[in-house]
Amino acid sequence: MRMKDINGETLMLEKFANDLHLEILYAGRGMLTINSMSVYRPGLQLAGFFNFFDSARLIVIGLSEYEYLRSFSIKERKARLAKLFSFGDIPGIIVCRALPLMPELIEQARKNKCPIFRSIKATTAVITDLTIYLNKLLAPTTTIHGVLMEVFGVGVLLTGNSGVGKSETAMELIKRGHRLVADDNVVVKKVASELVGTAPEAIRYFMEIRGIGIINVKSMYGSGSILNEKSIDLVIEMETWKEDNNYDRLGTDSLSEEILGVKVDKYVVPVRPGRNLAIIIEVAARNHRLKEMGYDATQELIARTIGR
Repeated sequence: MRMKDINGETLMLEKFANDLHLEILYAGRGMLTINSMSVYRPGLQLAGFFNFFDSARLIVIGLSEYEYLRSFSIKERKARLAKLFSFGDIPGIIVCRALPLMPELIEQARKNKCPIFRSIKATTAVITDLTIYLNKLLAPTTTIHGVLMEVFGVGVLLTGNSGVGKSETAMELIKRGHRLVADDNVVVKKVASELVGTAPEAIRYFMEIRGIGIINVKSMYGSGSILNEKSIDLVIEMETWKEDNNYDRLGTDSLSEEILGVKVDKYVVPVRPGRNLAIIIEVAARNHRLKEMGYDATQELIARTIGR
């Protein structure tokens, strides 16, 4: 479970620990509020330099910090740790390499109700895992009405008005061996310069089929039919066929949709009886992949025509 905090994200300790394979040594506040993508290795602070110290960051204690603390007397160690905690509510401390916990650290953590975790991994590995995790956790987020599928390795976001056939088309794609990420509501995060889509936890793996009701895709088609998250590489807007609309027939129209400031290639696909939309979307995904590799069938046809 997690919920939004006005300054970031608040997580249950168990979720945070499970996600990062950490051991909970002291639960402290029982919750973890994170509002910074950065973490601290507090060597400078333990040495007495607190300029630019941000107590809102998670603290990682590796072998260097551990041995540095051990070099002091118990009295001095207590004083240095007390000063570290005096600058505000530290969200949590992670001790690396399965190092034993110092009694002085536990004492200060209890006074400040600061959770303590431990990892068996080396410090560099822990920081790498944390950086990736926090960037995803705190990334700019929006929710889009649509269906996200993985088709031939391409993340395809199907959009369009309710009732246009997005879920039915997704079901046909699933039957053809492609994978569902999210139906109805797609949670989109901007991680670095990439858009990553997933399903809200409450409706993950579920799909609504009009006339049938709610189905669980994972239970019905197996684990190979679903995917927890996928980058959004292509948007396909499905719309009811309009006779007076001049739809692109040559692929010369270059459309895109902006999501969280990132432009994504887009096709508008008209829907009417007799069109096999699943095959059309497969073709669109393969064509998108070819264009990424530098091949454009339209440009080749133009070149051949001019060459004549």
